[in-house]
Amino acid sequence: MDLIPKPDQVVSAASNVAHKMLYGGVADLRKMPRTLIDEGLLRQVYHYRPAGKVKEQGDPVLLVTPLAAPSICFDLRRGCSLVEHLVTGGRPTYLVEYGEVSFRDRNLGMEHWIDEVVPEAIRATSAHAGGRPVHVVGWSLGGIFMTLAAADDPSLPIASMTVVGSPFDVAKVPLMAPLRPLVKIADRPWLGGLTDGRGPVTRVYQAMGGAPKPLVRWAFQLSAAQKLVSKPLVKLQNLDDTDFLAQLEAVDNFTANMIAYPGRTFGQLYHRFFKTNDLKYGYFAFGDRRIEIKDVDKPVLVFGGATDGIAPVACVKAVVPLLTGSPEVRFEVVPGGHLGMLTGRSARETTWKFIDGWITKWSSDKSPDEAAEADAEIADAEAATAASRPAKPATSSKPSKSSKPGATDAAGIGASPTRRYGSGSSRSLAK
Repeated sequence: MDLIPKPDQVVSAASNVAHKMLYGGVADLRKMPRTLIDEGLLRQVYHYRPAGKVKEQGDPVLLVTPLAAPSICFDLRRGCSLVEHLVTGGRPTYLVEYGEVSFRDRNLGMEHWIDEVVPEAIRATSAHAGGRPVHVVGWSLGGIFMTLAAADDPSLPIASMTVVGSPFDVAKVPLMAPLRPLVKIADRPWLGGLTDGRGPVTRVYQAMGGAPKPLVRWAFQLSAAQKLVSKPLVKLQNLDDTDFLAQLEAVDNFTANMIAYPGRTFGQLYHRFFKTNDLKYGYFAFGDRRIEIKDVDKPVLVFGGATDGIAPVACVKAVVPLLTGSPEVRFEVVPGGHLGMLTGRSARETTWKFIDGWITKWSSDKSPDEAAEADAEIADAEAATAASRPAKPATSSKPSKSSKPGATDAAGIGASPTRRYGSGSSRSLAK
């Protein structure tokens, strides 16, 4: 909204305020209708019902939810829902979610999701879709579960994989860097080993049975602290933008529905991901058993979010050189933060189009026309992604008079033509 609002902006702002006061908000938070087709311990697999007169066709798509996050990450709100996009496009769409995690689930480790939940969900999806191979899309930790499950069992009926914002090298997460030395000190055994080799952090999460909802919610909000502080002003500046306000409401709803981590799984994430960073080296071990990422033999599309504070681009891209057994690995940087890259407003023209093209490209029975369509969808997504990047400032070819040999011209910082990703997007609050 302009500093001196135009008449139409005033009308739109007044309408949004009235809608908020009378109906509680402007976002359409209705969920896409779905049917339960399979269930087990912390596993519910749903099939989304076809939309209207749209006929389902092609291979099924399975959306893999991460732990702690609600499955509404894939169905955030009408008009900005990956589920809605897939269903209205005629793709058979499925989702696996885990339900509420309680203290009684504290002994479940990551192997429960890697050995049981994700593989069984893939098999159930394939069976329900007539035995067709499955295009699996995993966000955040869901992408890691999916990758390890595929590496552990090459016989799973997987057509392709899409990994969205999954942190494979936590050492490259700036938010975590200051905490790593402190954790190594804080989690040492006390009193010369009189506490059974367990430091205070370990003892706390074991006593609590995991990471409770409030802690998970706080950690997610902390990753976007700058946006949280500036949120009131941003809302005021965009009071006439219904779509923008609806997105904020939907994200707030998502954050309010965070789920707890089971104790043993949280312990594995803490010790094996955060402290020792095992995935960086291309494997994950459970006792004498070792899963190697190089054993993934399916095509993999990997997304990094340009402004993701939880899993920055370098952290996600670390998986690319590990996927040596894959027939094709494609890496793309798309607009948005950790959630926004999956289901933000810009994702509609970038991430989702890449996914459309990738699924079509690796469909089991695609025609020559569909192959051309896949190339067109990917090209459209590339163009939209390039357009979303901030323009690089022009730099002079002549050195500054004040420059010394070996010094960097301040005007050129972040504007090198050899740099793949601009730094200006990290300061954007509008996406």
